[in-house]
Amino acid sequence: MVSETTEQIKRIRSRMLEAQNRQKSYADRRRKPLEFEEGEHIFLKVTPTTGIGRSIKTKKINPRYIGPFEILKRIGPVAYKIALPPHLSNRHDVFHVSQLRKYTFDPSHVLEPESIQVREDMTLPVTPVRIDDTSTKRLRGKEVSLVKVAWSRAGLRNSIPL
Repeated sequence: MVSETTEQIKRIRSRMLEAQNRQKSYADRRRKPLEFEEGEHIFLKVTPTTGIGRSIKTKKINPRYIGPFEILKRIGPVAYKIALPPHLSNRHDVFHVSQLRKYTFDPSHVLEPESIQVREDMTLPVTPVRIDDTSTKRLRGKEVSLVKVAWSRAGLRNSIPL
């Protein structure tokens, strides 16, 4: 009886090993080893679980990845130090490879900065262009008039409705 149970245990273990190997082969087909070089550009994943994501409020239409950022140094086999912009300088600058995505350069991603006339008090001259919509909002004790205005900012090509 003992020999029968040990034989059954061996058979069960071999079947489990076969199933594990089969599942591993399925998973390995989808897995890609990510490695980056210094000077390459990458996107950084923004989720509430990572340190970088907590600094950005989570909303439905927020981007999942931000960047591109340059890799400054490879810390280990799976950790990279990246150059963060000034508004994210209070965050740690070393990230795991799972938080990064490769960036392929595209000339259409490059935006030329426009020259904008800024006043001494660091404001832009803004003028109303047209009234798009008017409505009245009723609150408990009063009525509030709402006006939707299309604005034109001097120095910018597009009018920006606010």
